[in-house]
This record gives sequence, structure tokens and C-alpha cells, in this order.
Amino acid sequence: MSERRKHATGSPFEKAAAYSRAVRQGPFVHVSGTTGYDYVSMEMPTDVADQARNCFTTIAASLEALDASLKDIVRVRYYVTKPEHFEAVAPVLAEFLSGIDPAATMIVCNLIKPEMLIEIEVTAQVG
Repeated sequence: MSERRKHATGSPFEKAAAYSRAVRQGPFVHVSGTTGYDYVSMEMPTDVADQARNCFTTIAASLEALDASLKDIVRVRYYVTKPEHFEAVAPVLAEFLSGIDPAATMIVCNLIKPEMLIEIEVTAQVG
């Protein structure tokens, strides 16, 4: 059985809901749904594109903490609060994932706080 490793950002949400930002089991790294907070300042930008950039910054750091990187992403799920957010975030998605081109799904839904406009979840496979 392969070792299970976890990574936390220190977000108060992780402790309150008893989850890890990312878990690595064998070659797979599963990164929990990540919103656009800057987890150092706990500030949330009002712009959905800026939130998406923060999501990827947090995701990249979590992957790196578990010896992976954005290039290892094989699956991504985007949760947005409005369909029109796609136009604003598409360039950000391309900025971080162009050439990696993982399988992807975008879902329109409500998120748990009104300031949250996007949440991104990824699965990576290393090696």
C-alpha cells in the first residue's frame, strides 16, 4: 500500500470542515475545491478572473508541496456562480493550463459564500 500524504494551507475552512487541501496517494494528487481567497490574508478579490488566478496559485502550491505540478493535472472541475463568468475566466484557464489541456468540466452552481464566484478542483497524476 502506498503512503498517504496530506497538505493544508491553513485555511480556517479546512479545520472547520475536517478536510485537506490536497491528498497524495501513490501517483495521484487530489486537490480539494479551491476558491479565490488569498489564504495568507484571507481576502477575496471581487473579480472572478482574479479569483481564478488565486485558485491556481493555491493549487500550484499544494501540488508542489506533494511533489507534483500543474503539468501533472489530468482532470479539472470548475464551479462558477454564473454562466457569463466563463468569458472572464477562460483566458486565466488558458494562462495556467494551455499545453497541459486536462479533461475538464464547468458547472454553474451556488457556492457556500456569496463572495465566492469560482471554485476549482483538480486531480493530478505524477509520473
